[in-house]
Amino acid sequence: MQDEVIHSMKEEISNTLSSLKIDLAKLRTGRANTSMLDGIRVDYYGTPTPLNQCVNMTIADARMIVLKPWDKGIILAIEKAIREADLGINPQNDGEIIRLPIPSLTEERRKAIVKQAKGRGEDAKISLRNHRRDANDMLKELEKDKSISQDDLKRALETVDLEIKTSTTEVDSILSRKEKEILEL
Repeated sequence: MQDEVIHSMKEEISNTLSSLKIDLAKLRTGRANTSMLDGIRVDYYGTPTPLNQCVNMTIADARMIVLKPWDKGIILAIEKAIREADLGINPQNDGEIIRLPIPSLTEERRKAIVKQAKGRGEDAKISLRNHRRDANDMLKELEKDKSISQDDLKRALETVDLEIKTSTTEVDSILSRKEKEILEL
């Protein structure tokens, strides 16, 4: 019984960490990265469609993303969607492809992005604490129902704490790597 609770908590922790990685990948770092365009939806003939499902994305160099639409009729819709996403990128349309030059980040903007990253990291830590609370509550309920002994409860609670401590360290590691990437010139 307690193994199921711990297994469930580990899955939730894994989901939280992968969600944090995806969120941080969307933050601008001053380098071309197609994942920063992941949340953009294009009005594709009346249907909001993810950008990556209607263009071919390539990275031309460290500061340039090139988008080649599969249908040239939606170039203006793509350009509009990118502008509305407010990424600080000004699309350049030549009728065939859209170039997205990634401007250099100012020191002030870099610090603001690091602050955003730390906020997302704190959200992940809060989520981890919530997972710990939920698992502890379930384990205590099992002990209360006499499904597990007090010794099993104590061992399971220690396992839960160890998992959360390890995961919190992983969040800090992910954040420090992202911070280093953002502050790198």
